[in-house]
Amino acid sequence: MPLVLVQGASRGIGLAFVRTLIKRDPQSRVIATCRAPDSSDELQSLAASYPERVVIKRLDVTEVDSIALTSEYVQQHEGALDVLINSAGILHDADGLSPEKRLQDVSAEKLEKYFWVNSIGPLLVAKYFAPLMKKRKRAVIANLSARVGSIGDNRLGGWYGYRASKSAQNMFTRTLSIEMARTHPEMICVGLHPGTVATSLSQRFSSRINPEQIFSPALAAEQLLAVIDGLTPSDSGKVFAYDGSVVPW
Repeated sequence: MPLVLVQGASRGIGLAFVRTLIKRDPQSRVIATCRAPDSSDELQSLAASYPERVVIKRLDVTEVDSIALTSEYVQQHEGALDVLINSAGILHDADGLSPEKRLQDVSAEKLEKYFWVNSIGPLLVAKYFAPLMKKRKRAVIANLSARVGSIGDNRLGGWYGYRASKSAQNMFTRTLSIEMARTHPEMICVGLHPGTVATSLSQRFSSRINPEQIFSPALAAEQLLAVIDGLTPSDSGKVFAYDGSVVPW
C-alpha cells in the first residue's frame, strides 16, 4: 500500500494532492502535514472521512524540530515512505511580503522568508525523510517549483526573492539527485512546475492571464501526479512542467 507524505496540505494544490490521491487509488495512504492543522476544516473533513488512510501531522518547514518529530512518527508507525511532495510555498503574505518590482524593494528579512519556505525548508524535509525512502525500491521526492525560477527563462526580471528561492530549490533538487543516485539509483528527485493555479498564492497576479490557462487545484494535482507516475530514474534532477515537458533552469 503506497504511502505519500504531502507537505503543505492545508489548502491549494497541497490539499488537492491529498484529495486526488485518496480518490484515484483506493490503496493509497497519505500523511498530510501543514503548519496549523486545526485551521483547515477541509483537511480535517478528509481525515474524518478516511480515518484509515489520511493522517494529519503538524509540520512547519521553518521549524526543524517539527520536521524531525514528524519523521520520527513515520519511522515508528510506518517504517518507510514511497513519495514525498513538498508543496508549501510563499509568494506574498498578510505581513507585507510581496514580490519585489525593483532593487530598492529588496530586504534581508523578505529574502530570508522566501528562502526558508521555498528552498531551505523543502531541503530539510528531504534530509529527514530520505532515509525512510531508501527502504523502497522506487521512491520519489517532488518539490513544487516554478518556471519563474528558471535562470534561462528569466526575461522580465523582478520578483528577486521568489525567483532566486525557486532557483535555489532547483539546485538543491539537482544536487540531491546526484547524491541519491550514487547509493540509491531508484530514488527520483524532481521539481514540478504546476502552471498558474487558482490559489491564494497566484490570485493577485493572474488578472492578465487568459482564464483558460489557469488551472483549478484539482486539475493541477491530477496533472502533476500523472507526471510523477511516469518518472524513471533517468528523469531525476530535472524540473518538469504539468504537461510532462522539461523546464530548463
